Amino acid sequence: MFKDEDCAEDEITAEELTDFAFGLFTVYAAQRFEAEGKRLYAELSSPDTAAVLNAVSADFAALCPDMAEPLSMFGDTEDILSFYRSGEGIYPTRTMHLFWIHQNAPQSTPDACSREEAGKWLLFIPSAEADDAWVKIRDATAAGELGIGAKASTARSASGARDGRMVIYVFTKSWEDEADVMRVREQLKAMGFTDRIGYKRNIDTYAGEYREKGKRVTYYSV
Repeated sequence: MFKDEDCAEDEITAEELTDFAFGLFTVYAAQRFEAEGKRLYAELSSPDTAAVLNAVSADFAALCPDMAEPLSMFGDTEDILSFYRSGEGIYPTRTMHLFWIHQNAPQSTPDACSREEAGKWLLFIPSAEADDAWVKIRDATAAGELGIGAKASTARSASGARDGRMVIYVFTKSWEDEADVMRVREQLKAMGFTDRIGYKRNIDTYAGEYREKGKRVTYYSV
């Protein structure tokens, strides 16, 4: 479920390591819930969730032993559940320990959104509207109505801020599949996201072309 390097420690501060561990655990927990046909964010009020998170935590510690101690800085699983219930890792504007919140589509592999052939629609949303926008896109993605996945910048994401706005990426499997790319765009319009937005290819991201002044990096604009 994780690659070996996902659990490796780099040269980072103790606080960064703690947040990294929390991020890994959050992704792992979400995957475990999804494997059972559930969504972590939808189960937060269930009386059974704490027990499930206890089991997930034990498995996570066995899978990533180096992350167990940093994760413990957040407290026990009841404390972590309280973080989730307060909106941490659930709503963009309430998330202070993660740079991004992710949601994969059903049957989408964990690495699908990072593949070179993938691409994404970029929606820049005023901060006051970001949580509601994310919930719409998250739920539609989880229902298989959009692309292969989505992610939202958070209150911590300095890189996600633009003129006081937050950014949501909606990924498609292949930038070459124009019919699917435009299907997702039309669905976003139907959901109320009607302003013109741009689509960027992952290969351009990895080539560093976003940073070249004056270079056109938007592959589609609709």
